[in-house]
Amino acid sequence: MLELVKSGGWLMLPILLCSIGALAIVAERFWSLRSVRVAPKHLVADVWKLVQKNQLNKDRLAQIRAGSALGQILVSGLNNSKHGREVMKESIEETAAKVVHELERFLNPLGTIAAVTPLLGLLGTVVGMIKVFSEIMIQGTGNANVLAGGISEALITTAAGLTVAIPALVMHRYFVRRVDFLVVEMEQEAVKLVEVIHGDREVDFERAQG
Repeated sequence: MLELVKSGGWLMLPILLCSIGALAIVAERFWSLRSVRVAPKHLVADVWKLVQKNQLNKDRLAQIRAGSALGQILVSGLNNSKHGREVMKESIEETAAKVVHELERFLNPLGTIAAVTPLLGLLGTVVGMIKVFSEIMIQGTGNANVLAGGISEALITTAAGLTVAIPALVMHRYFVRRVDFLVVEMEQEAVKLVEVIHGDREVDFERAQG
């Protein structure tokens, strides 16, 4: 493996760094975008039960806020619920914008890696072919080993760039879709809380949990 990297030339170094960065981002996003960390099931139902029992004190609110992204949004709304429906919705929207920004963290770098690594591979191809033609001009076509080395460098960097870019692109699309799904889910849960708090909706949470 090390010999393969060496034979690809100096452009293998940025491609290798891109692969490490992409792997780190993918692992981090898989961990951070789990439902239990973003939008736990039945959180709204649990919060509503606390509201009904008048047990929603500062400690409970802090615990809910720290527990998940959805918890941050719900607590922001609850803290402003006494000011009316519209103020509650505005506070939820403001917090949701910050939460969505956090959910999209590192996705731009991942997309950049997916776009840049094929170009690095293409650059390696160009550099390798330049070496081939330079050797042809100097030595002619008689030295097959030199020509093969340049062609090998060109092919290795191209393959390496694509090997990194394709999974990075797939995972970038997956995480973008995942964030969209989680945002819609949190929006529905937040709206549900606003409506039950202000008496615009009656929800059978026990049935919903079942």
